Amino acid sequence: MRTTVTLDADVEQYIRNACQKRRKSFKRVLNDALRESLKPADTKRELLPPRAMGLTVGVDPRRLSDFADELEADAFLAAENPATYKGTSK
Repeated sequence: MRTTVTLDADVEQYIRNACQKRRKSFKRVLNDALRESLKPADTKRELLPPRAMGLTVGVDPRRLSDFADELEADAFLAAENPATYKGTSK
């Protein structure tokens, strides 16, 4: 198929640089780039097997972000007024 496309100057330069580097034609580099960027994503993904996190008994991994938030708030308050702040973390 033949069509006219207006490219931005920087895009044209990227393609021309790729042409020199790959020693391929402008048409080939442009088609390869479009094909790679527009092809459907691979829907089959391999999942990693689950593994233990090595947490101490009683630590709920779903609450780790809550604990991190508490530590961050404590650190901020302690930095603001270290003489009067005693901390509330468990």
